[in-house]
Amino acid sequence: MLSKKVEKALNEQVAMEGSASNHYLAMACWCDREALSGCAQFLFDHAEEERMHMMKLIHYINDSGGFAVTPAIKQPQLEFEDVFDVFDTAYQNELKVSAAIDNLVEIADQEKDKQTYQFLQWYVDEQHEEEVTYRNLIDRIKLIGIEGRGLYFIDKEVETLAATKAANEGK
Repeated sequence: MLSKKVEKALNEQVAMEGSASNHYLAMACWCDREALSGCAQFLFDHAEEERMHMMKLIHYINDSGGFAVTPAIKQPQLEFEDVFDVFDTAYQNELKVSAAIDNLVEIADQEKDKQTYQFLQWYVDEQHEEEVTYRNLIDRIKLIGIEGRGLYFIDKEVETLAATKAANEGK
């Protein structure tokens, strides 16, 4: 049985994951409009992944005797300066999610909720992977540049990353 404090914190994370999904969906749409199909596909896939993270939390809350609250949908940012801005914004969002997960782990530990603490370890690992992915993408964008053919090469690089990730996940 979840304590009210843990249940509240988990529901806040549900909202954060839902918001992240919407943000990535908006970023994907921006990339689609800008003819960056590889970037768009990567971000569409990532939006779906964030939704899966939200659903995993919802099921955990309900299975643990709590009540999962579906989050309100807030309009995400729709416009970006360029593809660097898209991925930097995504990276900053991932850092916020990581901080929230760290806070959740701390709450579970304080509440002596070992089941939730153990459940959250998957999210800790996942966030590390996400931070590395976005930091590497930003580094590649800086290296390649966004002028001229640089956008084409960035898009192909992200498309390859998306295909590799999908293959590794069995899509």
